[in-house]
Amino acid sequence: MAVPVLMPRQGQSVETCLISRWHKKVGETVSEGDLLFTYETDKATFEESANASGVLLAIFFGEDAEVPVLTNVAVIGTLGEDYSGFIPGGEVKTEAAPVEAAESKKAVIDIHVKDKQQGIAISPRARATAKTLGVEPSSARPTGPNGRIIERDVEALAEAGMRATQAALFDKSLNSGLSAQQGTGLGGRISTSDLITVEHGALAARENAEISAKASGLPSAVEYEDVKLSNLRKVIARNMQYSLSNLAQLTHHSTFDATALLNIRKEIKRAPEHLALPNITLNDMLLFACSRILLHHPDINAYFLEDTVRRFNYCNIGFAVDTPRGLLVPTIVSAQRKSLSEIAAETKLLSGACQQGSINPDLLSGATFTVSNLGALGVEGFTPVINPPQTAILGVGSIIERVRTVDGAIKVYPAMMLSLTYDHRAVDGAPAARFILELTSALENFTGLLAG
Repeated sequence: MAVPVLMPRQGQSVETCLISRWHKKVGETVSEGDLLFTYETDKATFEESANASGVLLAIFFGEDAEVPVLTNVAVIGTLGEDYSGFIPGGEVKTEAAPVEAAESKKAVIDIHVKDKQQGIAISPRARATAKTLGVEPSSARPTGPNGRIIERDVEALAEAGMRATQAALFDKSLNSGLSAQQGTGLGGRISTSDLITVEHGALAARENAEISAKASGLPSAVEYEDVKLSNLRKVIARNMQYSLSNLAQLTHHSTFDATALLNIRKEIKRAPEHLALPNITLNDMLLFACSRILLHHPDINAYFLEDTVRRFNYCNIGFAVDTPRGLLVPTIVSAQRKSLSEIAAETKLLSGACQQGSINPDLLSGATFTVSNLGALGVEGFTPVINPPQTAILGVGSIIERVRTVDGAIKVYPAMMLSLTYDHRAVDGAPAARFILELTSALENFTGLLAG
């Protein structure tokens, strides 16, 4: 019995997903649990496994296709089994379908079925016609469904004079030259000698280009790699460009004495195992401090909505997580109600889900304020970019040793830099400075913050 494969719903806020890669091809045998395809939301990348065992009968959407959630994207079943009832759009069963519907079904099958020898999407009839007429089908202009080459495309190519000898067609090492407009073979067909001439010319051109590139100091084609942007990377690029182009961003930098934080962290590490305290990090402590301070500064914990500033009576704190798929920002919801231990435990769960690609997209939205920590990577200070419509973001740097005079004596202390970027359309310099002043004071007196 045929079983449809659905585009999963990842969170209530997601309506469509982008198929980034198919890991199986039509006609392949799959087992339940095998990786079928990778897909993306505008926040994260996920993997979908087969929900049944059998043959992958059809793929309805190709790579880079944007698909509504809960839509059939493929069918698994027994070879030769009718699956027309699962085709998106509601086609009727094969035996009751008109010819047009049957052709549509064939087109769906062939979306990803490419000629094994030529690497092109072509119908069997068009392939046979190409062989008869002596034309290279890859040079044809496809007019069939989903970019498929059909018989009339091959015939049009033959009428245009793009014919080749059987020897030229057979020589796959040279047939990249079959795009030549005229040959020297019988009836103007492209021969192997024509291909050799074209190939030699292309080789010479590449060699000349390499020589010119080296002489000019420019990188040659073999010295770089073009990597296609993932959907997540495109979203990040678009959001950051919008942020820098449309927000009036200004950054305040301030350092504080991290002695109290380091001492408390040491005490937590020395705590007996039976207390079951989580591994609390400096970042957890910073997030906890922000959760206690933000509500005192309503314009920092807010959205700028062009003619309105929306101030929140709670603080949902987003924190940046570096993943192999790109930057993700999960959210600690209502952080002002959670203890340090709860925040520490939640950050680890959310970070792990981001790294594994299993994070619910609903947990990647709704933040009212964001913290980005690059201190673990040795960055002393930086200028973070606001995630609109938020009005501010906090950048956290590494701990460095600084000196100061205490009672006339020079002492070394661990200093950490905080960088607050704020939208000057919503927040003035003095309120922003007061926020970071209260935050650094709370961090320097963290024991009192815990008691409060």
